[in-house]
Amino acid sequence: MKKSVLISSLLITSILITGCGNTNEQATDDKDSTVQSVDLNKELENYKSFALEQMDLFVTETEKFVEAVKAGDIDKAKEIYPNARMYFERSEPIAESFGDLDPRIDARLADLEDEGKTEKEWSGYHKIEYGLWEENTTTGYEDTADQLLKDAKELRARVETVDVTPDLMITGAVDLLNEVSTSKITGEEEIYSHTDLYDFKANIEGAEKIFTILEGKIKEKDANLVSELEEKFKNINALLAKYEDGNGVFVSYEELTNEDTKVLAEAVNQLGEPLSQMGIIME
Repeated sequence: MKKSVLISSLLITSILITGCGNTNEQATDDKDSTVQSVDLNKELENYKSFALEQMDLFVTETEKFVEAVKAGDIDKAKEIYPNARMYFERSEPIAESFGDLDPRIDARLADLEDEGKTEKEWSGYHKIEYGLWEENTTTGYEDTADQLLKDAKELRARVETVDVTPDLMITGAVDLLNEVSTSKITGEEEIYSHTDLYDFKANIEGAEKIFTILEGKIKEKDANLVSELEEKFKNINALLAKYEDGNGVFVSYEELTNEDTKVLAEAVNQLGEPLSQMGIIME
């Protein structure tokens, strides 16, 4: 849940999809013409459909998770936990637009402490994560589980109302990557379960989905950028596959060496720069 404030300034100053083109370029253009905005209505609809699909699955898996917690089935709850969260992580550019629900579902204790709040105000997946892995119990977490499911269902309903914009999509793709480079790569997101690689993978998949949806429009402007992004995504996915058993199960993040995390971090950084170019070339 901890949101990076390091969203590329280049991206922020360059996403002009719904506005006019670059004024400097126009000033030097010999032709008296108006730069037309890119029509992304179809792409925006596709992304919203993707987010709703992810939210449907998030609610379904959260229901299973809550059932396991309330039944005292620790092993089952631990098995469901990282996979359920992946649906949330993939669609977080939309989920995080609801400033009250996102922290109730996804806040770490450190996030609350940073905001001057106490442990009594803690709720959601990470609170139950603490119970499962640190206390090895579900006892006392039943009410938290019930509230989590209510919040997940409310989030799903609210996503229906979201006005998906080009800014939300493109900034969201970069922000997903920034989350990987700040909290996921350090292991601080899943501090008790060490299931960070699931979140890592989901963030990459969320960013890649946005790229895939926009790929046709990007290719019309810059085919080389499409090729570069395809290569960078392929590289980082191949690196992550080294830590996965072929059936969607990732090793504990504690098993990675410093060199492993360094290589992953470099791959994320190499992907970040061309990813931030999406907003620029679609002026």
